[in-house]
Amino acid sequence: MCSNNLENNLENKKKSKKKYLKYCHQIPDYQYIKNNEDQDDSKDEGQDIQSEQLKQMEQIEKTGMITSTKGHHMIHCLTIIGQIEGHYILPSQNKTTKYEYVIPQLIAIEETPEIKGLLIILNTVGGDVEAGLAIAELIAGMKKPTVSLVLGGGHSIGVPLAVSAKKSFIVPSATMTIHPVRMNGLIVGIPQAFSYFDRMQDRIIKFVVDNSNISTGEFRELLMNTSEMVNDVGTVLDGQMAVKRGLIDKLGSLSDALSELYSLIDDQES
Repeated sequence: MCSNNLENNLENKKKSKKKYLKYCHQIPDYQYIKNNEDQDDSKDEGQDIQSEQLKQMEQIEKTGMITSTKGHHMIHCLTIIGQIEGHYILPSQNKTTKYEYVIPQLIAIEETPEIKGLLIILNTVGGDVEAGLAIAELIAGMKKPTVSLVLGGGHSIGVPLAVSAKKSFIVPSATMTIHPVRMNGLIVGIPQAFSYFDRMQDRIIKFVVDNSNISTGEFRELLMNTSEMVNDVGTVLDGQMAVKRGLIDKLGSLSDALSELYSLIDDQES
């Protein structure tokens, strides 16, 4: 009886050992498969990131714009650089912002539910008055939160573009040139021509005053200043003076503009 029990115990131990060895033998295969799956997943993820980055680079090269999806909210960034190109094509060596590209983009941004806000980055010398004012009017009329940031310069028709957003920022080193409407080419020297300039100037002044904290009288004073620029009429404001005069809302940089935009989006969604 004792010997039978002993044999049974030995047999059970042998079976347990065989099962254990079999299990141990299978572990490396399982780990190998799991490691391969992890590597494949990380490879796919890396390829997706690279593909997304390439798409973003292509979007920037073609339009100068980008949609950011990695932040607190999905936002669109619009850059307005160089000269605002209007009804005439500027020379190829000029850096330009083409209004026929910007206007459809603004409509698409307003009509895309996933995009929650718009950040406008400005570094422009000005350009076509009607084209610039058309872009500014579209931005001012958007229901979505908009924030502008002036870097380098926001000159001439860049002033209405800067104030068109719901909140405007300027870096301390940036400048803004305010001057009367000018026209290149042949001008007929008759009262009607100058009256047309006055009416165009009044449209710009009204837009700037309606979308900023500067008064009509103060803006006209800056516009017609003859004591600051040697070869022109007008005024050059640095970042601090632009805020002090009420033309721009706040001094700040990119992080300040983004924080303000996210705050406006949160307020709209609450």
